[in-house]
Amino acid sequence: MGEEDDSGELSVSDLLERANSNLIPSVDEPILIGGDIAVDSESEKNADPCTSRGCMWGKWTDGKVYIPYYITNHFCKCTSREKAIITRGLESFSSVSCIRFRPSRSSDRDWLSIESQNGCYSYVGRRGGKQVVSLARRGCLYHGTVQHELLHALGFNHEQTRSDRDSHIRVLLENVQSGKEHNFRKIATLNQGTPYDYNSVMQYRRTAFSKNNKPTMVPIPNPNVSFGNAKEMSRNDIARLNTLYKCCEFTNPATGLDTPRHPHVLMQLTVRSTSPV
Repeated sequence: MGEEDDSGELSVSDLLERANSNLIPSVDEPILIGGDIAVDSESEKNADPCTSRGCMWGKWTDGKVYIPYYITNHFCKCTSREKAIITRGLESFSSVSCIRFRPSRSSDRDWLSIESQNGCYSYVGRRGGKQVVSLARRGCLYHGTVQHELLHALGFNHEQTRSDRDSHIRVLLENVQSGKEHNFRKIATLNQGTPYDYNSVMQYRRTAFSKNNKPTMVPIPNPNVSFGNAKEMSRNDIARLNTLYKCCEFTNPATGLDTPRHPHVLMQLTVRSTSPV
């Protein structure tokens, strides 16, 4: 049976924490920060690559953003179910945005290599060349988890690292596991009036990285607000994606805001394009 059959009521945050707990990465795998964001060196822990350099995927003249991908043979050949879960996640972007994931060709210089490594992880934004997105066969093959890692690859960070997060959540470092404090560092994002989204698929749960099962994050001003329960992209996630990549058929060109099918949300992240539009 496929992974999705036993997901029950678990959120993406729950699934990620379960899949990535007690990981022992191999020597050729990246360092993970924020639980599932890949970086290649210790120095990158304190620098958001999307604010220090451009990391968007380029747009073509037809207004679409084509992102090549290759699904490796790590996934079970005896059934199509594993690849079907990944493919469904890839294709979910095309119905709500101008993002089009397509199979890679030999002429592609940059592409996503979707592999089953240790845990679930992705780099943030376009890095150039082969770019690994890990979706371990044990623990990561869920629709929302696939979307979460692909949003990282598109340039998005976790919701709780927003520059204005202190106005929306209070981080309780006294409850955070020793050595995991860096997972709660803020990033110098340009939020441009974007509302904080407790329902974002990029928002971690209340007890993420807790050493004592007590909350590591508490909403403010209302501590009883539910958050970190998303199982797929929220309407705000979709709206931000469309604004970031200027998906004209999904946004109002006069305002840059999303059409009525999604909430009015502006871009969250400071990401610049390195490719001509």
